[in-house]
Amino acid sequence: MADIQPSHNEENPSKVKNFDVEQQRGQEVEGLDYAKRAQWLRAAVLGANDGLLSTASLMMGVGAVRKDSKTMILTGIAGLVAGACSMAIGEFVSVYAQYDIELSQMKREGNTDHKENLPNPYYAALASALAFAVGAAVPLLGAAFIIDYKMRLGVVVADVSLALIVFGGLGAVLGKAPLFKSSLRVLLGGWLAMALTFGLTKLVNHFGV
Repeated sequence: MADIQPSHNEENPSKVKNFDVEQQRGQEVEGLDYAKRAQWLRAAVLGANDGLLSTASLMMGVGAVRKDSKTMILTGIAGLVAGACSMAIGEFVSVYAQYDIELSQMKREGNTDHKENLPNPYYAALASALAFAVGAAVPLLGAAFIIDYKMRLGVVVADVSLALIVFGGLGAVLGKAPLFKSSLRVLLGGWLAMALTFGLTKLVNHFGV
């Protein structure tokens, strides 16, 4: 009986297995990259929302006791710079700590070939500062060209409200949360923050503290 020779067209099982493993790893890396991108985008949206709300509330608080536009705008600029620096430093320290932990884990496992996939604290700091500044620019631009006191306050509230809805919606999409409820929650929270800052500052000024 003639020996049955394996066909050259048949795939080597070990090659097939290696291909499947590499394909699976590729899918895992792709999924991991997508997850990281989503996290970065969500962090950027939250940073912009933070800049928007904190700067607007600060401007509304000052606007409760000072009616001139110059003081209100300078306060907003100070809030933008201080907030952006604070966000950058905080993010840098936090991400650097994460970087050190993941790098140490890689060294223990003897796998340092993918160091480029580790989080970059410098990029994180820059992204956080920029996101905060973008959000903070909204109330500043709204108040920059309005001389009348009441109209200026109204324009700031209107601009901030629209931006809160947009940022809330983006956060909901990235976080896979209900769009309407998330946007409404962010909007109501923003209104509450501005109202409390305005009212409490006016009350403190009224008692001459």
